[in-house]
Amino acid sequence: MFEVTTERPDARGFFGDYGGRYVPEVLMPALIELERAYGVARTDATFAAAYATLLREVVGRPSILYEPKRLSAELGLRVLLKREDLNHTGAHKINNTLGQALICQRMGKRRVIAETGAGQHGVATATACALFGFTCIVYMGAEDMRRQALNVERMRLLGATIVPVTSGTRTLKDAMNEALRDWVTNVASTYYMVGSAAGPHPYPMLVRDLQAVIGEEARAQCQELCGRLPDLVMASVGGGSTAIGLFHAFVGDAGVARIGVEAAGDGLESGRHAATLNRGRIGVLHGARTLVLQTEGGQIAGAHSQAAGLDYPGVGPEHCYLQATGRARYITADDRAAVRALEHLARSEGIIAALESAHAVAGLAAIAPEYSGATVVVGLSGRGDKDVPQLSLHVSTSLDGGVAQ
Repeated sequence: MFEVTTERPDARGFFGDYGGRYVPEVLMPALIELERAYGVARTDATFAAAYATLLREVVGRPSILYEPKRLSAELGLRVLLKREDLNHTGAHKINNTLGQALICQRMGKRRVIAETGAGQHGVATATACALFGFTCIVYMGAEDMRRQALNVERMRLLGATIVPVTSGTRTLKDAMNEALRDWVTNVASTYYMVGSAAGPHPYPMLVRDLQAVIGEEARAQCQELCGRLPDLVMASVGGGSTAIGLFHAFVGDAGVARIGVEAAGDGLESGRHAATLNRGRIGVLHGARTLVLQTEGGQIAGAHSQAAGLDYPGVGPEHCYLQATGRARYITADDRAAVRALEHLARSEGIIAALESAHAVAGLAAIAPEYSGATVVVGLSGRGDKDVPQLSLHVSTSLDGGVAQ
C-alpha cells in the first residue's frame, strides 16, 4: 500500500497549474492539520497494516478482475472488468472512507460530515462511522435524494443524519457547498470526509492514494491473467476518484493508455452535460483551481447527467493535469448510450452496473474500433441497485440493439 512513486502534487498541493487551497482562512489550520496527520500515517507501518486489514475483512478485497466474454467478442477486444461493484456497500467509495476513518480516529475527531451525489459515498461514510462509532452527518441534494431514495434509506439505517440541500440545482455541487459551510462553523470538532479526488489539498492526493488499491490490484491481476500489462485502462469521471485510483498504478507505463469517460448528458451541444474536461474553463471550485463548467459571465454552470455521481460541474485537479500533459485522454458518453450499455451488460453478462460505470462501458464501445484486439481494463465503480427506480423512467426502446456504438 502507498508504494506508487509517480509524480505527486508539489508542496502547495498543485498538480502543474491545478489544485492548491482556495478556502476561507478559518479552514487553513484544519487542512494543514490533516496534511500533517496523513503525512505521518502514510509512512506508518501500523496505519498501513490497519488499512489493509479493513480492506480485506470489511471491504472484501481484492476485488476480482472479470472477463465478460460476450462483450469482449462483440467489441473485438479482451475486456477485463475491475469489479468494485462487488465490494461491501456496493462501490469503490468504501476504500476511501475506511482509510479516512482511520485518519479521523488518529486526529481525535468524533463528528464526521460528508457530501454525496449518488449516495454511494454517503452509504460508505455511514458504514465507516458505524464501525468506528462516529457521529455521521451527510449533505445530499434534494434532487439526488429523490432519484437515489434507496441509498437515503440505507444511510438512515446505518445511523446517519441526512441533511437535504434545496439550494441551486439541488445536486452534488450544492451538497458540497453546504458541507463546507458546516465545516467552517464546526471546524474544531469535525472531520470532513470528502468523497472524490477533488477539493482543496490534501484531499485530491489523499483520496487518490486510498483508491490506488484499485489500480495496484488490477495491474497485478492483469499480469497474472494475461502475462502482461493491459493496452488501455478506462473508467468514468465525475469528480474522478474511480479513474484516478485505476490510472495511478499505470501512469509511469508508456505502453498503457488511460481514458476517462465524462457524462455528456443530453449531448455536448445541448448545454445539459457534465463534461468538465471537454468543455470546462479554468476556475476555482470547492477549494481548488481546476476546470469548471461556467456561464459566459463566469458563474458556475449547472451540470446534468442521469448518473447522480457524475452530475458535477468540476473535476479533480490531477485529471486536469493528466489531460494537459497528454498522460490521459477524456471522452464522453451521453445518457442514452449509458442506459443502453447498462441494459446490454445486464442482459449479456448478468451484471447490473451503476449508471456511472455504464458510461465507461459506453465509452469503450465507441472507441472499440480504434483499439481492435487490445486488452482493456474497465473500472466498474459500483452496482446499479440504486439506479433501478430511475432507470424505469428512461428505459431504452431498443433493448436488443447491443451496446450503443
